[in-house]
Amino acid sequence: MLNTSQRRILAHLSAFPRDLESSWDVPRGLSLPGIAEAVGVVRSAVHAPLRELESSGYVTTRSTNTIGTGTRKRKVVHITEKGREAISSEPLETSRRGPSSGPIPNQGVIFGRDTEAAEISTMITNGSSVILNGLPGIGKTSLARLVAEQMLNSGWRVRWATCSVDTDVESMAVMWLGRMAQTSSSSIASAAGSNRTLLVIDEAQQLSPRHIGGISQLITDCSQTDASMLIVVRAPNPFGELPGFYECRLDGISEEDALQLLPDELEEEKALGVVRALGGHPLALNLWSPDDELPERAEAVQSYVETTVIHRISEEGIGSLNEFCISPLPIRVEEMAFSDGANELDESAILRWSLDLAEPHHLIRNVRRASLPEGELRGMHRIQEIHWKKREGARARRMEMHHHINSDRELDVDLLQISLSEIAIQSSASAAVLVEQAMENCDDEVLRMIAVDLALERAESDIARSYLEGLSEGPKRQLRLARLARIEGNQPLSEELLATAIDSLEPADRVREEVSRIVRMHDDRLPGTLESDAAARISQLIETVDISELADREREVASLSLDLLRHAIALDRGDISTASSARSAIESRMGQDSPRVRELNLRAMLSASTTGAISKEILSTLRSYLESVDNHLDRLRMTHLAMSVCGKEIPNWLQKSHMDDNPQQLENGISAHRRIKAQWWYWRGVIEPENRLSNWREAVNRFKSAECNNAARELIGQLSNQI
Repeated sequence: MLNTSQRRILAHLSAFPRDLESSWDVPRGLSLPGIAEAVGVVRSAVHAPLRELESSGYVTTRSTNTIGTGTRKRKVVHITEKGREAISSEPLETSRRGPSSGPIPNQGVIFGRDTEAAEISTMITNGSSVILNGLPGIGKTSLARLVAEQMLNSGWRVRWATCSVDTDVESMAVMWLGRMAQTSSSSIASAAGSNRTLLVIDEAQQLSPRHIGGISQLITDCSQTDASMLIVVRAPNPFGELPGFYECRLDGISEEDALQLLPDELEEEKALGVVRALGGHPLALNLWSPDDELPERAEAVQSYVETTVIHRISEEGIGSLNEFCISPLPIRVEEMAFSDGANELDESAILRWSLDLAEPHHLIRNVRRASLPEGELRGMHRIQEIHWKKREGARARRMEMHHHINSDRELDVDLLQISLSEIAIQSSASAAVLVEQAMENCDDEVLRMIAVDLALERAESDIARSYLEGLSEGPKRQLRLARLARIEGNQPLSEELLATAIDSLEPADRVREEVSRIVRMHDDRLPGTLESDAAARISQLIETVDISELADREREVASLSLDLLRHAIALDRGDISTASSARSAIESRMGQDSPRVRELNLRAMLSASTTGAISKEILSTLRSYLESVDNHLDRLRMTHLAMSVCGKEIPNWLQKSHMDDNPQQLENGISAHRRIKAQWWYWRGVIEPENRLSNWREAVNRFKSAECNNAARELIGQLSNQI
């Protein structure tokens, strides 16, 4: 007859498909550490039940590679057909009545938390929000996962977010809502905060101070919805006091429950001694080895980790542990410089995993980092900088720059600036964190300028203003102050600052700013025909741009930009003659077969159509164009123009084309991209009337960050009518 431990092991193994028995690479869940985590016991506690299961023919073992844990082979366990038959009467509960999203950790067995889980679940069911705090390794995430499971089984929706140092409002929204999520806190709250929904923020203490303000506002906005929140954090709480939240402090588990984590064959007296010495601390108990001396009762958990757990690690294991501990983010074993000891760390229950990414348990990391001298730490960072420099991609640059900033060599501002431009394309949140860290060590004018630009691109007015105060006087500062004023909706101040700055610029920079200003004025509106007064003013401004002092190449680029503007304005005004003249000038420069000329022809055809009466022939031409053009920005621009012309009768294929063209791949650092992103959210609100409120709230914030205040004000008016 199977005992409890054996049933848990077989139930876990039965979830894996049979074909893994002959596979070269298998999931980590089939290894001894993976099995121990799944059944909720220390690794040594699975040896005896596994031996009995193997001798009875319920499981087999072999050595092979486990996915994501390095190249060294390790022992894995497979359930046999006899084992599947034995456990078939107790199938795993796999169905969930409630939907979930985000990186919810795997559910393992958890001992001793039934009372706390029931209390928290009851509070959440009654509409309350909870802050769950406690020491590192005390089991906060495991308890939160148990609560989430209970809520899912009662039909609730669970949206889970796990924080890292790079997590900001936008990345949290992606975890909660998916890749096409909103980015402003008000629109995220509107989209995510529905009734019978639990919003989880795990590992909140990992957040960078750079992003605490934004996340705090998100929590405030979500607290005003029908959803409940569960925030999991290690003290001190980075958000301070949160009104309306109940605080739950998690302590060690009872002796009775703690004993269940230890091997059954361990003498009761010794087992009790271990439990009492470690204060029922779940992680410390999992770190305990039968080969360890009995811990002193007075010994704090941190001291036990330093003097016993870390002390028994081999030299190879220490090398891997150091690399894990100084990494800003979880890493893959195969991308490590010192990976030889990774398996040892895993076997010793030191690592925590999320798919193929690993990091030390925070208790281990904190203890190890605190024990390393500052000079030694900086030397380690230098070695890691060299290691990541050899790898390609934005993630590698993010890791390289973290180690560069914290290394023992002088900060290379030029290198950092180049790397940040690549990092920001993928994650402006990561770039913002790195700049903040760099400025703690080096208050450089270039760094401050980068920090201002990042904050402006992210529409973080207060942060941008704080950095602007430290910039030297001059046109560069004036231009950024003008941009800040536009983001904040103060157009008169913006125009005043811009005029002052332009007068001080070199000819090429002056023309660039003048053209950018005109383009903004043209784009600062909701879809539809440009008002005649605005069109006339823009046309006048185009003719005032002086390009005579520019070099030949610069003059050519500026002239082309102005002709493109003339063509767009002429189409808006129905001025066929001027549009034709501008088109001819553009064609003479770019050639008849240019994709840009093809686009202009299609724009002319669409602009000539009566709203709601676009012909089948034009729609066919449009569809062919959208299917053939590679440029994401051009495709979205044409899609939006076509939807504007179609009015209320937008074809299904055109709606699908719009939704499939996810604007996330566009760069926030380019003003045209920010504007098209705002328009995309506007049109999403048109296409999805059931989600119009959250989509248009997002569009309003996007228009503001794109410095299109007229469009934002107009849409706010439409939103008011909707409400």
